[in-house]
Amino acid sequence: MLGRHLLGYMPVQAAQAIVGFGSVAVFTRLMGAEAYGLYALALATLTLTHIATFTWLEAAVARFHARADARNRLRDHLSTAYGLYILLALGGGTLIFGAIHLAPIDNSLKAVFSFAAVSLIVRAALQIGLETHRAGGDIARYSALEASYLMLGFMIGVGLLAMTDLGPASIFIGTAAAALIALVFDLPVMLHRARGGQVQPVRARTYARYGSAVSLSLVFEHLLSVGDRFLIAAFLGSGAVGMYAAGYGLADRLLDIIFIWFGAAVWPMTLKAFETQGVDAARKLAGQAASLMALISFPAAAGLALVAEPLTTLIIGESVRAQAAVILPWIALSGLLNGMMTYYFHEAFTLRRRTGFMAALMAGAAALNLGLNLVFIPAFGIVGAAYATVLAYLISLVICAIAGRSLFPLPLPWGDWVKAGTATIVMASGVFMIPDFETAWISLLSKAVTGAIVYAAAAYVFNIANCRSWLRAFGKSNWRPEKQA
Repeated sequence: MLGRHLLGYMPVQAAQAIVGFGSVAVFTRLMGAEAYGLYALALATLTLTHIATFTWLEAAVARFHARADARNRLRDHLSTAYGLYILLALGGGTLIFGAIHLAPIDNSLKAVFSFAAVSLIVRAALQIGLETHRAGGDIARYSALEASYLMLGFMIGVGLLAMTDLGPASIFIGTAAAALIALVFDLPVMLHRARGGQVQPVRARTYARYGSAVSLSLVFEHLLSVGDRFLIAAFLGSGAVGMYAAGYGLADRLLDIIFIWFGAAVWPMTLKAFETQGVDAARKLAGQAASLMALISFPAAAGLALVAEPLTTLIIGESVRAQAAVILPWIALSGLLNGMMTYYFHEAFTLRRRTGFMAALMAGAAALNLGLNLVFIPAFGIVGAAYATVLAYLISLVICAIAGRSLFPLPLPWGDWVKAGTATIVMASGVFMIPDFETAWISLLSKAVTGAIVYAAAAYVFNIANCRSWLRAFGKSNWRPEKQA
């Protein structure tokens, strides 16, 4: 079942990979360091605004779907969600556009933020449906909508960026248009499911209590991830932000894709098992996920570090390439730590609905990262921000793992983690034996292929996460994505 769900989300992960790497490759070539730095700052601001405004509702839609479905109150659940969305879109949208209008920035930057705000509001409407499909196990519909949104938004954005002088605003126009097109197909379906339901104030208050703490936690988590960009801009300028964001985006994107994949597939199953079958069933699924995370994410992070030089040469534009290769290994390590913390150890807090506790921990982590950046950026430059990020994530992960065990004792599959780490070291040894070639793509291809072959062999020998059984099952059966029972 877990394997089928993971495979069902593959179209989304493929689209994430294409858009993630494609955006770095294309945007850094079509925009200079300054423009790309402004885009990175706008994107960070957009994400922070989305988390503060809409993410609490999206988190509640996902968290309470299984309970509402089990109690035959799904219509009320969805009606309440859409009622809350309308209030947020009207009230939050007014505040956002008012703040943009009054901000002491030039008109071109106001246009970028305005289109970003439109994209945010439209995407939030689509996200209610996506979270509902994912929580209900309708993998095919979720994957089709999300993958189409990602690819269409990217293509429209690139087209406008190449053919007009809109600059970074083109990217947000593309994502807004893609979300509107997806809503044409999905919103009528969702409204039909909500028909006859009631907007219930008691339910809305429950969602707000749960989701607001999740949003607060994610605000601090986002600041932990991208807050250093604002400090880099203050100390070193927007051109340095462009260099840092390019290297960060390249390394963090791949690992983020892997962890989002696991989160999208495993979290709804774990939550449903917890609500309907109890703690033991939820712990069993979580333990399997932790082993699989190590199997895939450990070599991915190490592989990025090992091919940093040829990868940045091939993908990142020359104007922002200078420091990207230097910081990429450090960002790969921080992405691994962040993924394990966010998509595994945070589950203890969300399952027990202790999201306020989680928010307090992430506030401390964000403050720690801020302090470290204030010391490290002046001392080490752009690389100092990467050092600070790694250290902040390491300390935060340890604290979250310890604190979460008092709420929900997530399994710690040390055996599989050690095996995955050992296999990764074996892989790195094999890659180090490959010489550097004058042509970047030959170096990248030779090292990537060698690493993949060596790691696959080591993983099979060590039988990490019982992968031999998975391979035998895959060979014997026709695995198709199917709707969760």
